[in-house]
Amino acid sequence: LYEPCKTMVGADKPSAGFLSKFVAGAMAGAVGSLAGNPFDVLKTRMMAYEGSDSPSLKFFAEDVHKNQGMGGFYKGIQANVMRAMILNATKMACYDTCKQAFKPYVPEGIALQFTSAFSAGFFMTCTVSPFDIIRTRLMNQPSDAKLYNGFGDCAVKIFKNEGPLGFWKGFIPIWSRFAPTTCLQLIIFEQLRGVIGLKSM
Repeated sequence: LYEPCKTMVGADKPSAGFLSKFVAGAMAGAVGSLAGNPFDVLKTRMMAYEGSDSPSLKFFAEDVHKNQGMGGFYKGIQANVMRAMILNATKMACYDTCKQAFKPYVPEGIALQFTSAFSAGFFMTCTVSPFDIIRTRLMNQPSDAKLYNGFGDCAVKIFKNEGPLGFWKGFIPIWSRFAPTTCLQLIIFEQLRGVIGLKSM
């Protein structure tokens, strides 16, 4: 969705700045997040499950639906959409911008794509970590004990109880996840564009 969103906001022009690319990435991220939120809820529930047995995806889906209805699949939607907008916007805008900045110093091709994607992974960790923390706390709330009244309340409680650095807990593991996945995603994406005759981003 990044390409059509770039066209919509005029970020496909050579003179386009960082902000327009950021907006295009945010738009694409928001749409993707709305579609993926139910699976994100189930993934988070499965990861947080404690027990020797490993219930199936169907078990968690039925549990969410039974106890919380369809709305249960959209727990944390506000935080998730904001996270996806910031993540995608940072990834695509930083990647685009880093490619232009590194072009005079790094050979065109996979080397340039890797360097730009790795750099984008760092910036993504900086901007996305707070949203990851809030989203995880909201999604892991027990159905019978509401700890947070939405995104803002959760953010205030984290700040109050854990200080500003509470929003960047697990920074290194998050970066260790973002850096390789961002590199793989964007390098494969660029190679596939070449295969079907499209120019690189």
